[in-house]
This record gives sequence, C-alpha cells and structure tokens, in this order.
Amino acid sequence: MTTTKSGKALVLFSGGQDSTVCLAWALDRFENVETVGFDYGQTHVIELECRAKLREELARFPGWGASLGPDHTISLPELGRISETALTRDVEIEMMENGLPSTFVPGRNLLFLTYAAALGYRRGATHIVGGMCETDYSGYPDCRNDTLQTLGRAISLGMDREFTIETPLMWIDKAATWTLAEQLGGKALVELVLEHTHSCYRGDRTHRHDWGYGCGKCPACGLRAKGYAAWAAGKA
Repeated sequence: MTTTKSGKALVLFSGGQDSTVCLAWALDRFENVETVGFDYGQTHVIELECRAKLREELARFPGWGASLGPDHTISLPELGRISETALTRDVEIEMMENGLPSTFVPGRNLLFLTYAAALGYRRGATHIVGGMCETDYSGYPDCRNDTLQTLGRAISLGMDREFTIETPLMWIDKAATWTLAEQLGGKALVELVLEHTHSCYRGDRTHRHDWGYGCGKCPACGLRAKGYAAWAAGKA
C-alpha cells in the first residue's frame, strides 16, 4: 500500500472487474478519488447496479475510505441509439468484416474520457483513470495506448489544463489483473471482485463460476475466465 498519497483522480467506474481494480489502484495512490459511470443504453446495464455496493465495500479497506469522494453518473443515450452493436442491441456477438467483434461501440472510450475530463475540470481532478488494456483484450482500437495518450494530449490542449490519462492495466494481461487485485487489497479484494463485479456482456447474474457471475459464453466472460484460471494455476 502506498504510504504517501497526493493529487485528485477521477476513475471511469463501470462496475466491472477492470474498473474496480483501477479504483482500488487509484485509492491506493491519490489523496482524493471520485468515480464516474456512463449509462449509454448498454444491454448489460446491470453493471451500473453493482457500483454502489462496490464503492461501499472498497471504502471499508484501510486507508481508502477517507480518499473516496462522490460518485457521478452521466447519461449518453444517443451513443446507444446510433450504435448498431451487440452491446446496445439484441443481436448476436460475432466478428465483423473489419475484424472487430460486434461488441465494439465506436467512439465509446473517446466520449467517456472527454466527458470525464470535462467533469474533472469542474471537480479539480486532472488524473483520469481507466481500465483500458491492449495486452489481453477484444481488439477495440479505442483501448490502445496510442489512442488514449493522443486523446489525452488533445483534451489538455482543448481545455488548457494538463490532464493525465492513467491506464494501470494497459500492459498486463487478465491473470496479472487478478494478481494486482490481490497485491492491492489481499484476499478480501479478490473476493469482492469475484462476488460483486460484473463483466458479462449478456448481463447474466444467475450463473456463478469460479471466476464470478456471467453467461460463460460471451467474449467478456471468456477473457475473465481465462485470466482467472491462469492466475489460480500460478498460485497452485
């Protein structure tokens, strides 16, 4: 655990595994941390319902409660309306002709980060933290480091204030994300991630697996299950 904390961060907090680990990471490093979630008409909107319980439990960890500030929710219905994707419509998850999965929502992270920076500007938070990763992911171009750092530079120029986009998971795989959770909060954080985070694109909270809840068939479940299995095997 970091002994000296400073600065203010705003965490893109969806209620999923990655964003929860990122929130723990931020609470361990920054003096003040606020969270923001986005409702864009996603079919797995149940993820937003997980956020309150996760924040409540994370505030119980030693040294984190005093750092955790307000939560914000931003509604972006137009993003869902113009996105003909498997995350905003009841359609099959499949690979498209451009080589990307049908779960790719064009512009999603670009909009999320821009809105977060606008909120951060008002709240005095210049560190924007997100769970994007290009090491072990679905191939989304708006998760790539080049994309995010270029956007961060544009945001800083456009707002005339220096923003830093922090992506603690960018260069690690899903197994290492479980490891990071354990390093940050021990077994208690791992259990919290297992029981209360949501990753499944289908919004399934009825099937419980070793790695948590989900349909077990969508790409998000596949990545989470694979990472958990590799992490667990490494501990055996």
